Amino acid sequence: MAAFELRYARAFQQVAQAQGLDTDQVRQQLADFSGTLHSSRELREFLSNPSLEPQDKLKVLDAIVGRIGITKTVRNFIAVLMDHQRLESLDDVVAEYQTMADAANNIAEAEIISAKPLADDERNLLQGKAGELAGSNVRVRWSQDASLLGGAVIRLGSRVYDGSVRGQLEQMKQHLAGA
Repeated sequence: MAAFELRYARAFQQVAQAQGLDTDQVRQQLADFSGTLHSSRELREFLSNPSLEPQDKLKVLDAIVGRIGITKTVRNFIAVLMDHQRLESLDDVVAEYQTMADAANNIAEAEIISAKPLADDERNLLQGKAGELAGSNVRVRWSQDASLLGGAVIRLGSRVYDGSVRGQLEQMKQHLAGA
């Protein structure tokens, strides 16, 4: 990752925080724009073309912004990236921004893998447990893995908390093999 990506992300995070913007809404707006950008090769080429007039690019950007509902601050951030020929790094800059915004809001990333689909109360219980383990609020990515046989696995960064039946069977196997 290039150093400029970190600088752009830090600057945007500071502006968004100073303006009191909702991090989740900003994240969604950036994801919407990125999805639009990635879905159209012609749009990427147009907005990245240094030989075109900046005001022409801004008109196209404003048309897109109007359609997908992006705030003025997010629009201006995208315009700065476009003006400095950094639009191809949008996803990397956004990833850095998300990391910084999460740190500023004391939010940790967690992955919870269950053996089967979970009911809402089970999800809430596991999310609460992940929050306790992280010592902060958590944003959870949910997935399923039938090979767990039952229970769940919580991943917080490099830490793994294995409460699965498969994990317990593995522990028993190692314990018995060592005895």
